[in-house]
Amino acid sequence: MTGLAPRIIPCLDVRDGRVVKGIQFQGLRDAGDPAGLAAAYEAQGGDELVVLDVSATPEGRANAADTVRAVRAVLSIPLTVGGGVRAVDDARRLLDAGADKVAANTAAVADPSLVDAMAAEFGSQCTVISIDARAFDDRPGWEVVTRSGKNRTGLDAIAWAREVERRGAGEILLTSWDRDGTRSGYDVDLLAAISSAVNVPVIASGGAASAAHCAAALNAGASAVLAASIFHDGDMTVADLKRELLTLGIATRPVDNETQP
Repeated sequence: MTGLAPRIIPCLDVRDGRVVKGIQFQGLRDAGDPAGLAAAYEAQGGDELVVLDVSATPEGRANAADTVRAVRAVLSIPLTVGGGVRAVDDARRLLDAGADKVAANTAAVADPSLVDAMAAEFGSQCTVISIDARAFDDRPGWEVVTRSGKNRTGLDAIAWAREVERRGAGEILLTSWDRDGTRSGYDVDLLAAISSAVNVPVIASGGAASAAHCAAALNAGASAVLAASIFHDGDMTVADLKRELLTLGIATRPVDNETQP
C-alpha cells in the first residue's frame, strides 16, 4: 500500500444503462440508476467511483458513453470507466465523455501492446488494468480469467500484473472471481501476492461485506478497496464504512464536514 490514505471506491456495474449486481459476474439484478447512485456515493464520502459496463465485452460492443456522460454530470470525484475497451480509440471516447481513467481487461490480455499504447497516448495515470483472477484448480496460485469470467486463460495473475506494470499501467483493479458478490471477504492472499509483486497501486475488489473485510484488504497491501453490494443493498454508507475503519485503526480520507485524526 502507498503512503497516501487509502481510498474507498463504490463500484457501479452497468448493463443497458442500469446498475446491476450479481455473484461471480452472473445472475445480475437491477440495483438502480447510475447517475443517481453516483451522486449519492459522492455525497456519502466516496473518494473515487468506478463504472464497469459488465456486458460490453461479452456482447462484443463498446462501452455506453452516454452513461459516462450522465455520471460525469453529477460527479466531481475521479471516475474510472471500464468494459468493452478494445483499442486506444475506445479509451479516448470514454475520456472525452468524462472519465478520468480507463480500465482495460480482456483486450489487454489478448493483445498486451494495448497497455503500452494507452500509456503512451494518455499517460500511466489514466491507464488502469483490470485483472480478474481465480485460483488454479491444479496448482497453487491464481490465473487470469476474461470475458466476465467465462474464459480461463491459464495466465498466471502475478506474472500478468508485473507485465502490465512494465508496459505502463498506473494502477491495477484486482477482482477475485472466486469471491465476487459472495460477501465472504476479499481474497487477502491474492491481494498480498499481487501488491508485493508490483509498485503501482492495487485496488481490492470482490467479496466485501464489512469494515473488517476492508481493513484486511488494506492491511494485505491494497491501496484502495472497491465495493458494490454493501452500498447498493444499504448495509452501510461510505461514511459508515470510513467511521468503522477508523475504529479498526485505519484513517481514510475525511468525509466532508467530518474530521479524522
